[in-house]
Amino acid sequence: MAEAEREQIDTAPDRVLTIPNLISLVRLLMVPVVLALILTERDVAAVVVLVASGVSDWVDGVIARRFDQSSRLGRFLDPSADRLFIVVTLVGMAARGLIPWWLVLVVFLRDVVVGALLPFMVRRGYPGFPVHLAGKAGTFALMYAFPLLLLAHLDGVVGEVAWVVGWAAAGWGVFLYWCAAALYIDQFRQVVAADARASTATR
Repeated sequence: MAEAEREQIDTAPDRVLTIPNLISLVRLLMVPVVLALILTERDVAAVVVLVASGVSDWVDGVIARRFDQSSRLGRFLDPSADRLFIVVTLVGMAARGLIPWWLVLVVFLRDVVVGALLPFMVRRGYPGFPVHLAGKAGTFALMYAFPLLLLAHLDGVVGEVAWVVGWAAAGWGVFLYWCAAALYIDQFRQVVAADARASTATR
């Protein structure tokens, strides 16, 4: 990971009361609502909430950049909300038999791998991994795949189209999700290598 990336993360304003943070907080509060809607088979309502969450994710990013309201808290809340939405949607749909459990495992395993690297990075002054386009694109693909897969069980053309497009988006999203993990692992490798060089130089 480049030194400039660490400086960019560390110098993010330490603000709490911003519009993007409030939007992210509302998104977090909607996570258990989505799970309840999926488990009680209120799929249309769940789709509406998921779509609204995706739109709000885009809106808070635009506001943060346009009005200079980026913050350390926001950089934590925004991806946390995305991951929680993915988790509860996957678990809820798998519990109902709408998707196979192996898909849940593939997505969870990626987060376990990346999460296992974070303590090491934090101890070396990196509060987290910088967001990559691959990760954002993968998350976006998964977030719009799930509403489609929720509608895939409907009869007729709507259900058939939702099934095809939803699974295509899910496959692409998982691929990009793991591409982002590969980038994080490479950054971890760079930090380890830099530590080894610094340790050798001080001997």
